[in-house]
Amino acid sequence: MRDQDGGRDGARGERRDGERPGCSPPPDGPEPRRGRPRSAAAERAILDAVIALLEAGEPLAGLSIERIARTAGVGKATIYRRWTGKEELFVDVVRDMEPVDPPVSGTAGLADLRVMLEALRTRGLAQRSSVLLHNIFAQMKSHPKLWDEYFGTVIAPRRVAMLAAVRRAVAAGELRDDLDVELIDDLFVGPMLVRTVHRPDAPLPDDLADRIITALLQGLAPATTETGAETHG
Repeated sequence: MRDQDGGRDGARGERRDGERPGCSPPPDGPEPRRGRPRSAAAERAILDAVIALLEAGEPLAGLSIERIARTAGVGKATIYRRWTGKEELFVDVVRDMEPVDPPVSGTAGLADLRVMLEALRTRGLAQRSSVLLHNIFAQMKSHPKLWDEYFGTVIAPRRVAMLAAVRRAVAAGELRDDLDVELIDDLFVGPMLVRTVHRPDAPLPDDLADRIITALLQGLAPATTETGAETHG
């Protein structure tokens, strides 16, 4: 279902015309021209064509560049000017359907971790609310080349960003400095992944990211009094 500005089920955020899904806005100033300029309308038509074919029941494996071009009303060359092949195109289709990654400060530690955990929660909600998006992910995992493309261009950069935020939190004294940062990252991300991926029936409340962070910071050992006796509520 599309909203009035061309979004799908409210998952897509606003993007500038001609901006690739999930990419940062181009830097200020003129860029060198490389061949024929891209058409934002053509790019939108191509993404919409893939989505329309998938909504009609076409499997990812059965989609060809020729079929996509014909549905979009463009030539194959128009597609190949934007994407090197189907895998790269399909990854952009998925990113177009997912909620847009929110910006992080790049300087904060725990605050940026919370933003990224919340983004993971909202992506989980999007997959639950969109049968099409859920089915696409299921198909992607059975196509190694496509999954590798998605992992390399989407998941891996998100993990790099999370690790950087963990390091900032450690440097700021917000987290312990005697643990491996990858282990710390896994401790933050793991509970959210379990809820969003491995337990599709588990609730994803609005405060879940805050609850995960609080539990990790406070620890899981029972609270004790000054005399060492356990405190029971």
